[in-house]
This record gives sequence, structure tokens and C-alpha cells, in this order.
Amino acid sequence: MAKAIPSKSEDYSLWYNELVKKAELAENSPVRGCMVIKPYGFAIWEKMQRQMDDMFKETGHSNAYFPLFIPKSYLSREADHVEGFAKECAVVTHYRLKNSSDQTGVVVDPEAKLEEELVVRPTSETVIWDSYKNWIQSYRDLPLLLNQWANVVRWEMRTRLFLRTSEFLWQEGHTAHATKQEAIDETIQMLNVYADFVENYMATPVIKGLKTESEKFAGAVDTYCIEALMQDGKALQAGTSHFLGQNFAKAFDVRFATREGHEDFVWGTSWGTSTRLMGALIMVHSDDDGLILPPKLAPDQVVIVPIYKGLDQLPAISEVASKIRDSLKAKGLTVKYDDRDSQKPGWKFAQYELQGVPIRIAIGPRDLENETVEIARRDTKEKVVMPRNEAIDKIPDLLDEIQDNIYQKALNFRTENTCHVETYDEFRNKIEEGGFIYAHWDGTEETEEKIKEETKATIRCIPLNSPEESGKCMVTGKPSKQKVLFARAY
Repeated sequence: MAKAIPSKSEDYSLWYNELVKKAELAENSPVRGCMVIKPYGFAIWEKMQRQMDDMFKETGHSNAYFPLFIPKSYLSREADHVEGFAKECAVVTHYRLKNSSDQTGVVVDPEAKLEEELVVRPTSETVIWDSYKNWIQSYRDLPLLLNQWANVVRWEMRTRLFLRTSEFLWQEGHTAHATKQEAIDETIQMLNVYADFVENYMATPVIKGLKTESEKFAGAVDTYCIEALMQDGKALQAGTSHFLGQNFAKAFDVRFATREGHEDFVWGTSWGTSTRLMGALIMVHSDDDGLILPPKLAPDQVVIVPIYKGLDQLPAISEVASKIRDSLKAKGLTVKYDDRDSQKPGWKFAQYELQGVPIRIAIGPRDLENETVEIARRDTKEKVVMPRNEAIDKIPDLLDEIQDNIYQKALNFRTENTCHVETYDEFRNKIEEGGFIYAHWDGTEETEEKIKEETKATIRCIPLNSPEESGKCMVTGKPSKQKVLFARAY
């Protein structure tokens, strides 16, 4: 049979790690803290990437590519930025190897030391804004709306596949604008694009909000985020969008001639999501039998498995299965027909269940006689036998139903695991149960740090569009205008 995975109720962390490996999404690499994304995992990421890329282009953005290496001096130009990333940077100091004196291997050639050390990009603001200085002279060059798909390195001591690795894949948008309001509008627009993608494609409900001063991006004026709740009651930051003000423009002297004939610094934004979304996709929906993929992101939305006792039965089944596959493909669906004779149907059923294929169709000799098929849903495990032609017409709607169902299930889970508290004692009890907690906070970093040290919970965001709700900070009793969102997080 296909490989079994541990129960998530017994050991959630082990369940997650084993699911990632046994569903053939990724594995650890020989380089500590890095991962190999396997073909099936990368196929899911490609569908995410393709959809987000379309959404970026619909909002006027173009793709570009900037260097992997950043001169160390660039990071020194924006004080908050270098302080925020200094401890995570990998640094290149030499450019050549040579054979060791004992001929047992290679060593770094001490004569090949770089004049200026290079940082492997943890993010690209500095190198991109250095280019923008050459590209922007007047308001006619603005707005500049760019995105890049790339890899970045942030050295991590404790890693977990997809969720936290030293190297990961992501996209990073970097835009430049003539006015403060244009940049703020861009920041909010991209936050909404992320929320749209995560909710409508990943089937994962999110809360949009503003990060606190201590949690915002290094070098930003404001950081906005979307927060999602995993099945173990922990939060995961699924995307961030940053209003950079004029910080990087001033650091790299990016000025422009305004429409009125004056000179001013450019206003900037940056925004990003990463392969961390793969971790969210797994943890929000999956069960003890494996992945449950939203149909919009599943590499194979439908798989057809023939059931036969002898190979002589296979040609007739294959003829019908191929017609069904072609009919579904004509409707725009991704369909796989698995006629391998190296594995039995039961093994295939378990494997496709493990890999989260939304719909499985089984066809056997009796189905040929009756002109029927058996349809199995991955999300509910329901099976139904229906006429072939009816199945072909119904499956597109069934996929939409599955997409909606797993979103609603995730939303119900979040609702059931969200509460409001007024006192710190109540908060400390509730945080042990996991989930989202709304509570009053006095707005100080001292109180925020105290809560973090004592409970391991952080302020995930100050929710947007939430009504003012006067109250008192649960810790200090000082006045508070609005409840903020707390959780323990990845």
C-alpha cells in the first residue's frame, strides 16, 4: 500500500514533516536548512506562481530580475534594514578554490579574497533601489511597477520544510511612485491581491491587518499582512505588503522632477509571498490520510483509475477512460489516466488520496456494461456511482463545490477557534488552547514584549476595518481604542 503517515492529533509536527515527504512534495537537502522541492511539490508551487503572476500583471506589474549578490556596503545605507537582516545574512568572501597541499580536496584560495564582500540576497530592496536611481529622473518615469520571482537566503538555525528554510523561493514586488498616497494605495492594493489569492485559490480564510512597530519589515514605515490559522491552532503569516515611505529613496538618493517642477524623493513599496504558502496549504486542509488540495491548485484535478482482473480487460476500459479524460480536458480540467500495471488499484487509491487529488474516477468491467463510473471526493470521502455522460457534465461543478467546501470548513474552524478576552489571566488560559485571540493592548512595545516572553504569543496584526472598541489593556489597564489579534505562530 501507499506510505502511511502519523496521526496529526498525536504529533502534529511529525504528521506535517512525514506528509511533506511521503506525498513527495519535498525533502531535506545535503545542505543543512535547505530543501529539495520534488516534482509534485513544484507542480503545486507552479500553479500558485502562475495564478499570482497573472494577478500581478492584471494590476499593471512587470517581471524583472536582479542579482543574487549584493555588495555589503549597500545594506549599510538604510540603518533599520541592515539591523533587521544582519544576523541572517550569508556572506561571500572569496571567489576561488584551489587544491589542498596534501591533494585530498579543495580549500579556499587566500589570494582570492574579494575587495568587497558580497551578501547573498535576503531581500532585494537595496540592489533594486540602486538601479532605480539610474532609471528614474522625472514624474514621467513613474510609477515603476516591478516584480521578481527569485530565491533568497536567510540563515536559519531551526528549519522546517516549506515553513522555515535557509533558502526559499518567493516573489518580491518593488514599486516606485510620485506621491505618498499612490504608494499607500499600492501597498493596500497588493495586500488585497494576496488576500484574494489565498482565500479564493488556496481556500484559506485570512485576516488583513497592520503589523506593530516592533514586527514591521526592517526599513518600512508600515507593514500590512494577512494572517491564517492552521489546524494546530497556530497562526501563519501568509503575505506582507510594505509602505516604505521615502526611506530607500533617501538611502540611495533616488530623486525625481515633479510635475510642478520641483525635486523630490520617490515613494516606495515592497511586497512578497513565498513557498511558505505551501506549508499553509498543507496545514489548513490536510488530514491523517494525506493532502487535501483545493481544485484550483491541484496539479491533477481528476485521476482515472482502471479496475480489472486481467490485462485482457484493460483495452476496453482504456478506450472509455481515454474518452472521459479527453472530454474533461476539453472543459479546461487537468486529468490523469493511470493505466500502469505495476501497481494495483488499491495502492493507487491510497497514493492519490495521500497526494490530495480532488476527484478520483474508477472504471471496471461492470461499469462498462452499465455505462457508469464511480466518483470519489477527496474532501468528504463520499463515493457515488453515476452514468458516464452525467459524470462528465457534473465534475466541473463538483470541483467548484469541493473548493467552496474546504474553504467553508477552514472558515468554520477559525470561527470555532477565535475568542475575545478582557483579562490577562483569561488570555493565558486561552492561549494554551491555541487559536486566535482578540484582546486590548496599550500600544507599547514593553507590554508587547512582556506578553511574548510570558506566553509565547505575539500580536499578529492590528486588524483593518475593525470598529473602534474602547477598553483597557489586559496587562496594564491603560486605555485602548481597539482590540488586536494575538496567537502563537510559525
